[in-house]
Amino acid sequence: MTTSDVAQDAKKAPLKDPWELPDVSGLVVGVLGGTGDQGRGLAYRLAKAGQQVIIGSRAAERAQAAAGELGLGIEGADNAECARRSDIVIVAVPWDGHAKTLEALREELAGKLVVDCVNPLGFDKQGAYALKPEEGSAAEQAAALLPDSRVTAAFHHLSAVLLQDPEIEAIDTDVMVLGEKRADTDVVQALAGRIPGMRGVFAGRLRNAHQVESLVANLISVNRRYKAHAGLRVTDV
Repeated sequence: MTTSDVAQDAKKAPLKDPWELPDVSGLVVGVLGGTGDQGRGLAYRLAKAGQQVIIGSRAAERAQAAAGELGLGIEGADNAECARRSDIVIVAVPWDGHAKTLEALREELAGKLVVDCVNPLGFDKQGAYALKPEEGSAAEQAAALLPDSRVTAAFHHLSAVLLQDPEIEAIDTDVMVLGEKRADTDVVQALAGRIPGMRGVFAGRLRNAHQVESLVANLISVNRRYKAHAGLRVTDV
């Protein structure tokens, strides 16, 4: 077979269906910062969807207390144990503690699929505004600090109020997922899709994470003006 024949066969090979995603129901999800509003909400929704979830906090007792309040089989542990025991680790810590938390967990997060959902924001009298980390984004900072982890970015635009409200059955939103490897972003998309009403949509590589993170400042402005809990939908896909 010639090189041209191989090229022709490659052209004829069917493209993978972008909505053909893996089964992630058996994976353990850890949530660092799981006692905060966003982390707590994500832990609740994923556990409600049948995922095994571990909440992480600097103090194990605080994580265990939050887990007990949420129920649904959620466990609580200190950050290190949460990272060790989880297959996927969602980073939902405050921006000002982002680098310090990840630096301390580099060994425990080695080899793990890490999902960064931190939004670097500042606030003044005019409202929220985006900060730009030296690395370009929170996700890129995570990738720099965790060279042995598979870092992705997702779950930035979710309302913590809606996530934690037990009266709401479905969360009407898309989740923009960024990462370097399709196998990793497919897993995160599938995880987002476990939550009723939610859909994970691939949105590029980590170099594009800054504009995704900074869009939260715009959503905060929307929510303040319209007294809402706005999310996002991507059309025509």
